Amino acid sequence: MRKRKNKLLSLFKNLFILVFCFFILGLFLFFYYTKDLPRPEIFGERELYQSTKIYDRTGNVLLYEIYGEEKRTPVPLATIPDFLKKAVIAVEDSNFYHHFGLDFRGIARSILMNFKIMKPVYGGSTIPQQLIRSTFFTNEKTASRKIREIILTLELDRRYSKDQILEWYLNQVPFGSNSYGVEAASQTYFKKPVSEISLAQAATLAAIIQSPTYLSPYGSHKDELLARKDYVLNRMIKEGYISQDQAQEAKKEELVFAKVLQPIKAPHFVFYVKDFLIEKYGESFLREKGFKVYTSLDWGMQKEAETIVEEKVELNKIYNAFNGAMVAIDPKTGQILAMVGSKNWFADPYPENCTPGKDCLFEPQPNVTIRNRQPGSAFKPFVYATAFGKGYDDKTIVVDEPTNFGVWGGKEYSPQNYDGLFRGPVTLREALAQSLNVPSVKVLLNLAGLEDSIKTAQNLGITTLNPPFGPSIVLGGWEVKLLEMTSAYGVFANDGLRIPSVSILKIEDKDGNEIFKNESSPKRVLESKVVRLINDILSDNEARTPIFGSRSNLYVEGYQVAAKTGTTQDYKDGWAIGYTPSIVVGAWVGNNNSKEMKQRPAVVLAGSIFNEFIRKALAKYPKESFLKND
Repeated sequence: MRKRKNKLLSLFKNLFILVFCFFILGLFLFFYYTKDLPRPEIFGERELYQSTKIYDRTGNVLLYEIYGEEKRTPVPLATIPDFLKKAVIAVEDSNFYHHFGLDFRGIARSILMNFKIMKPVYGGSTIPQQLIRSTFFTNEKTASRKIREIILTLELDRRYSKDQILEWYLNQVPFGSNSYGVEAASQTYFKKPVSEISLAQAATLAAIIQSPTYLSPYGSHKDELLARKDYVLNRMIKEGYISQDQAQEAKKEELVFAKVLQPIKAPHFVFYVKDFLIEKYGESFLREKGFKVYTSLDWGMQKEAETIVEEKVELNKIYNAFNGAMVAIDPKTGQILAMVGSKNWFADPYPENCTPGKDCLFEPQPNVTIRNRQPGSAFKPFVYATAFGKGYDDKTIVVDEPTNFGVWGGKEYSPQNYDGLFRGPVTLREALAQSLNVPSVKVLLNLAGLEDSIKTAQNLGITTLNPPFGPSIVLGGWEVKLLEMTSAYGVFANDGLRIPSVSILKIEDKDGNEIFKNESSPKRVLESKVVRLINDILSDNEARTPIFGSRSNLYVEGYQVAAKTGTTQDYKDGWAIGYTPSIVVGAWVGNNNSKEMKQRPAVVLAGSIFNEFIRKALAKYPKESFLKND
């Protein structure tokens, strides 16, 4: 009995010593990590950041300046609408009024969600943690920084009321477009004091907090912003802050964002570059000191492209085509020389009855060059290139005749040619140059192979093709992006070598040190003999004349230009893509909401944009012809 008692005493003694050691170690770590910490209430001690500048390729034209002077107008918590406070709490820290600075349930939940999707998407940071981090720390992910952040968060929550912390947070959190705090954000996006915003506008501001640059209403992800706004409203329902009816009314509200006052050139391209920077470096990169981003953009070409697209779309309106887009690439380097994502980024939508982001013929800010659209017959060269790679050539014969290709997708597939006529035996040169549909499906199924043709397109840089596949893919039945299509045609222009599209040439820090340089190298993805045959066919004006005429928009007098058009069966999209060894140009026309245009071929609508731009661009280059097979 005495031995057992002695063992228990010894155990308690050792346990006490262990706990005491941990206590001493904890005190040591606490004092070590807090010895240089600032007072948590001093939220004016922010580092003043120099702006990141985005230039054209010469470095002489400033396209956009990111996070220059910060716009901030502090307001008392009492003037901030209750539903905005609740929207932010619902989506950023639903347990805000019940934890002591840290939310262990939230942390555990975020770990489980990240584990489930195998990506570090969800965070468990509370509002006090976000406030401390944005005020005193960078986004470096080190144990030392995290310990300091936790200690300051606990101290902040101990010393101040929840309302005081929330007020500081709402007056400091970044909302993009140089706006910090809810008042500056409300003035920037809605041109009204925050006290006057609606529930829908409040939910939108709360949505932006997660990623203020990526979810900017002026960028390429407006649809995602609106979707997150609805998510915020759903979270508010779940937390009991609003009713279902209130949420439904807010979801229906048409949101009109104020125009950007900050000067910007080539806006669709600039926001495309910003997305690249965020993906590569994260949001915090845009808040660093004085970075200079030198892009691939040719400002002279960009101005020409913007003018041409706007003028041609105005003419196309009589055909119910209210928008257009264009991209130009140097095929030898992959560098994007011009990018126009809509007919005018600064324009108001046409006055048709529509809800922005849902049902508009024209919307200015979405960048159509990086949106999924059906390419029509512009997809055909990938299939013919696959067939040529298997030993067939431009003299191979297929029969153009009424053909039932069996049941695909639950119904029989019997395509027609554009003009409804059939020509009997035709060569592959005639079939591709004249864009005949029935022969092209036969080339896909009998000569090239469906899976191999898809693989060719993917090797050329097309990333949007998803199964199940069918024969209509050769006629453009699957969606692609204009930028990727134009880049893929650049492989033909570059004799079979692929260089992914490039938007940034180099990045320098404030001291002129180079922190990034584009060093893309070409990779062979098609045999030269295959590419040279494709180029010879697509530049054969005589071969395409029976369908397009001898002086179509695909013909550029004095130059050897290869070109292909694409018109979807329902006339929702019109494409024209063409190239020389010096430049490749892709143009699109249509409507943002995919409403049908009048039955006019793409060679007329998109072709007019392509033809005028490439004629002006080619004047800047020495004449080059395509290499020929021996």
